[in-house]
Amino acid sequence: MALVSTTTVASSSSYLCDPFFPAAARSWCRPRSRGGGGRARLSVLSARLSAPTASASSGSTGERDRYSYEVDSLIDRLSNLAPRGSIAKCLETARHRLTLQDFAAVYREFSRRGDWQRSTRLFKYMQRQSWCRPDEHIHAIVIGVLGRQGPALLDKCLEVFHDLPADSRTALSYTSLIAAYARNALHEEARALLDQMKGAGVAPTAATYNTVLAACARAADPPVPFDTLLGLFAEMRHDASPAVRPDLTTYNTLLAAAAVRALSDQSEMLLRTMLEAGVSPDNTSYRHIVAAFAGAGNLSRVADLFGEMADTGHTPDPSAYLGLMEAHTRIGATAEAVAVLRQMQADGCAPTAATYRVLLDQYGKQGRFDGVRELFREMRTAVPPDTATYNVLFNVFGDGGFFKEVVELFHDMLRTGIEPDMETCEGVLAACGQGGLHEDAREVLEYISKEGMVPTAKAYTGLIEALGHAAKYEEAYVAFNMMTEIGSLPTIETYNSLANVFAKGGLFQEAEAVFSRMTNSVGIQKNKDSFDALIEAYCQGAQLDDAVKAYMEMRKSRFNPDERSLEGVLNAYCIAGVIDESKEQFEEIRSDMTVPSIIAYCMMLSLYARNDRWADAYDLLEEMKSNRDSNTHQVIASMIKGEYDDSSNWQMVEYVLDSSNLEGCDYSLRFFNALLDVLWWFGQKARAERVLEHAINYGLFPELSRDTKLIWSLDVHRMSVGGALVAVSVWLNKLYTRLKAEKDLPQLASVVVLRGKMEKSTVTRGLPIAKVVYSIINDTLSSSFHYPKWNKGRIICLKSQLKKLQAAIDSSNGAAIPGFVQMTDSRLPSPGSKIYTGEAQVENGSAHATAESLVEEKESELLAL
Repeated sequence: MALVSTTTVASSSSYLCDPFFPAAARSWCRPRSRGGGGRARLSVLSARLSAPTASASSGSTGERDRYSYEVDSLIDRLSNLAPRGSIAKCLETARHRLTLQDFAAVYREFSRRGDWQRSTRLFKYMQRQSWCRPDEHIHAIVIGVLGRQGPALLDKCLEVFHDLPADSRTALSYTSLIAAYARNALHEEARALLDQMKGAGVAPTAATYNTVLAACARAADPPVPFDTLLGLFAEMRHDASPAVRPDLTTYNTLLAAAAVRALSDQSEMLLRTMLEAGVSPDNTSYRHIVAAFAGAGNLSRVADLFGEMADTGHTPDPSAYLGLMEAHTRIGATAEAVAVLRQMQADGCAPTAATYRVLLDQYGKQGRFDGVRELFREMRTAVPPDTATYNVLFNVFGDGGFFKEVVELFHDMLRTGIEPDMETCEGVLAACGQGGLHEDAREVLEYISKEGMVPTAKAYTGLIEALGHAAKYEEAYVAFNMMTEIGSLPTIETYNSLANVFAKGGLFQEAEAVFSRMTNSVGIQKNKDSFDALIEAYCQGAQLDDAVKAYMEMRKSRFNPDERSLEGVLNAYCIAGVIDESKEQFEEIRSDMTVPSIIAYCMMLSLYARNDRWADAYDLLEEMKSNRDSNTHQVIASMIKGEYDDSSNWQMVEYVLDSSNLEGCDYSLRFFNALLDVLWWFGQKARAERVLEHAINYGLFPELSRDTKLIWSLDVHRMSVGGALVAVSVWLNKLYTRLKAEKDLPQLASVVVLRGKMEKSTVTRGLPIAKVVYSIINDTLSSSFHYPKWNKGRIICLKSQLKKLQAAIDSSNGAAIPGFVQMTDSRLPSPGSKIYTGEAQVENGSAHATAESLVEEKESELLAL
């Protein structure tokens, strides 16, 4: 049968593994040892990076080490040979020392590189020489080299094949040519060659049939009928030659074809046939079997098959059960996956760490964290956890909001002697970042440095985020600069994280500088998260027009706003007190998110309360209470109305507050700020105090209070207006208690209302938080507190004024209310009441100008502090 030309055949992707050219050996990294091992690895990496880049023709050292000196020298000479250089000169000195086996090694090296041109030139030279005339093995190798280059060189494969005398052709050369066609998805030509091979009296081998089977199994346009594959399989089984017996490759090829076609019955038949033939399935076999039954929607039958195999003494290996468990988890069938684990144990097959990892990850995705803990305890009694297991746990508990538990697991990992890798450290630092655990984040980074590893950008991003949640702006910026110095280039996530650090405190100028550096110096453009950070920075810094402009720029940049983006703009409108725009934005959130979040509801409630729109506020509260899709909305609405003050119902409130904490500090900060704001403007001061205490116990606002011998300080710069008023009221009552009980007073009492570059600006007094805090302090304590010249972001009280306050308290012989501010819950105003809009508002601070001038001369004594 004549072979047709293939010059017009369309190219396709290669997929077959040529038996004559084994894949290049992989170099596996050995486990990193403690101490200096990491540094050694870094020095090797640096040496490699500084070394000149080798050309593609030079080959890897690992591949070349196994060649003889003559072969290695010939490869170098041929690699450096000019296009028109003489191959004969390259072989002059070694012609009597080279064998055909040596030439075969040269061809294999060129095949690994894909250098078919040099292979062809060398082959033509050998054809003309009597001392190195190619044998069949050389022909087969050259055909394989050319067949790997696509359909365009198949004609050259034919030329090489026809160069071999017909009486010298065996299954080796035929199989090589069939593999060339099969590699290019020409299954019909491959089958024609098989028939021609039989017609020429050359007996095929199992490798020949496997190559044809693989080509037919992978055909897609149109697909080859499975019966055709079974016909080839039947030929193999009934062939008298032992060399044609179906092997593991044969069965895996057929099982793969059955899996693609979702032929579960045929897969079961093939499994039984291979077991009867004494061929043991491997991991690939089981994976294809599971895929076939999954495609047919009958995964339960696989468990029955495994049970039957165990009963007949062919217990599947752990990888088989693992594949079945993974198939169940992909469709969310967790109970069935657990049942596979129990069957695995009953069948006498010991689970591996990978087996448990699948279930741990699945439990985590479903939020079954108690199940994760219980299963992990079971795992520790059955098989030692490995690094990959802990990495899964870190991801599970980090995503679930159990950030401190992640840190505890990390220490447990170190105690048990399991060595973390960089992925481990990144996962722990990410959890520390979300949970604001800045001290733990520092410890993890210190561990990375001691182990000789270089922290990645993702690791530093977690550290920066953690420092930001503690309002440690300088340290976050130092960490950002440090990572660039050690070569870990910041990603857009790192820039966004640093900008978010400043955004929480309203440091909008610093946030602008971060993005200016990102776009102008690095060339990274802002994404949606970047605009969200800018919007939040402008809102907290009371630059409300800029917040809306940033939102409009985000829309022009074709970024789709999400819930956080929409809430950011709503926050800007609510702070500005524009009701119509706020209602329009709230309706947009409702249309996009179906149910607005608690944060959005609280913003609108605060807006209505400040504008004495009590009827609108109560309608919104009733809407929250009647929300059947969210128990959280119902509880918060009832709490605001004072229906959950008793201890049993307050537990429900605490549960909701704890649930918000699981979302991480970023969400919790916005949640508690919004909730404290609405409670203050509704006059629910006692409830607001309880909510603030819960937030502090969780670890939010760690900068809120700082007491030393020199200073008593309150920092409210990251709080909402209502939240700041709650915090200042609680602090003033605490100040009352301390003035009444303590004799040693500090040099200064201070309330921080602003930080960053704006501390030097005189416009600070006009910002919302500064105005209301200054007003409530001086309305409560007359002119004891004032703005100093040296910092416009603080409202201070000197020691001399504290002594006067202390004297006034002592002379009062006790007060009816134990504090400066009465923290009680007021009755909700009736619709139409004028609480906040009934009187003309006076600019805060104007009445205290005289008092400030009296204490300015004393400020010099504070400069040393």
